[in-house]
Amino acid sequence: MQTATTHLDREHCVRAVQSKDARFDGWFFTAVLTTRIYCRPSCPVVPPKPENMTFYPSAAACQQAGFRACKRCRPDTSPGSPEWNQRVDLVARAMRLIADGVVDREGVPGLAARLGYSTRQVERQLLAELGAGPLALARAQRAQTARLLVETSALPMAEIAFAAGFSSIRTFNDTVREVFALTPSELRARAPRSGAGAPGVLSLRLPFRAPLNPSNLFGHLAATAVPGVEEWRDGAYRRTLRLPYGHGVVSLAPRPDHIACRLTLSDLRDLTVAISRCRRMLDLDADPVAVDDHLRTDPFLAPLVDKAPGRRVPRTVDEAEFAVRAVLGQQVSTAAARTHAARLVAAHGKPLDDPEGGLTHLFPAPEALAAVDPETLAMPRTRRTTFTTLVRELADATLLLGVESDWAEARARLLALPGFGPWTVDVIAMRALGDPDAFLATDLGIRRAAQELGLPSTPAALTARAEAWRPWRAYAVQYLWATDSHPINFLPV
Repeated sequence: MQTATTHLDREHCVRAVQSKDARFDGWFFTAVLTTRIYCRPSCPVVPPKPENMTFYPSAAACQQAGFRACKRCRPDTSPGSPEWNQRVDLVARAMRLIADGVVDREGVPGLAARLGYSTRQVERQLLAELGAGPLALARAQRAQTARLLVETSALPMAEIAFAAGFSSIRTFNDTVREVFALTPSELRARAPRSGAGAPGVLSLRLPFRAPLNPSNLFGHLAATAVPGVEEWRDGAYRRTLRLPYGHGVVSLAPRPDHIACRLTLSDLRDLTVAISRCRRMLDLDADPVAVDDHLRTDPFLAPLVDKAPGRRVPRTVDEAEFAVRAVLGQQVSTAAARTHAARLVAAHGKPLDDPEGGLTHLFPAPEALAAVDPETLAMPRTRRTTFTTLVRELADATLLLGVESDWAEARARLLALPGFGPWTVDVIAMRALGDPDAFLATDLGIRRAAQELGLPSTPAALTARAEAWRPWRAYAVQYLWATDSHPINFLPV
């Protein structure tokens, strides 16, 4: 039977470890046979002899094989593998769902049901590629969440155990000791001491692979922020979050080697999900070196990449919310789209208290929007039909846009809705579904940029020219948008 380790190229893995190449952190993990410890490739300790190394594609596989996490490089805090963002097969969709906490909330049968496969099929596929089944992968995630809470909060250990998803304090203690070779109390004693934060606020560091272009990422989020739901304040992007067990407010600020994240949650069981969704929104698990190297092979894109490398695709924390906002943005300016969205939020969003002020509501859920009287919507009648059809399909789950979605199937369902043309479908595919190859050939900003660069500017010709940019056309869109002074105004359908 083929095992997960056979998917890894041993020679390349050894070279990455010997050169301490941080680009491979999260791609694979190095397990040392003599010490029974596993590390990230960039671990600062002296690399072990090649014959003492073995490699695993996941931390869960290392733990399942009896290895403990390194106390120096903390492999559990590596960026996630880019594989799960660029693929749409069963394993990738399962990994996105596990990161979103589905196994903890619904069990493995719930995971399989969302994917449309049997439990046995899901377990077999994950074990073959990752060396661990869904329960082991979820357990590794719980251990990481527990460590975060132990080190960044003053919560009692019993509260941490249940907030991290453990069924008992004993299981929590045993797992932490097994994975980190330290008791929870010892983990807390070793954590750096920082000034006491506000009660109920967790301060975290979200790692990423360098380079990262924060002006591209945060500039777009700030420019399109919906008042009451999002804001840019004091160098940080802030927004409200609708989560499985409650709600939250997050503040995200770029730093040279991480994103500073401050989370206020109404229910700590949502911590893992909140972190996963923020990482997804900021595209922090991308491999910018691989993307940029590919786009540089095009002489027209190379100068744009060299000028400001590391552009990410700004995504979303709520796929349904983004789809609604995409419809509100059809054929109007960015400012008008924000105004429309702000009216919906004020009238139908769920109010919440923001400890810092400024944020007032959660964006309305599809169920709330489906109950809105269409005659009260300040938009043309045809767009009202588009809006009401979309929210009804989202509310009754006829249309699924979650992390488990099959991209091709979701595109087909969107195109079948009235008022949905290529631009709306592609922008939802890029920003909500997370398709790294989505391409907005009809976008006027993209067409102006193409014309300025000497590329074909008609949608058909530009699409043909962009074939060479696959599978990273969504990143090419970010570079092209950067050449236009008004890249997101007057959006087509």
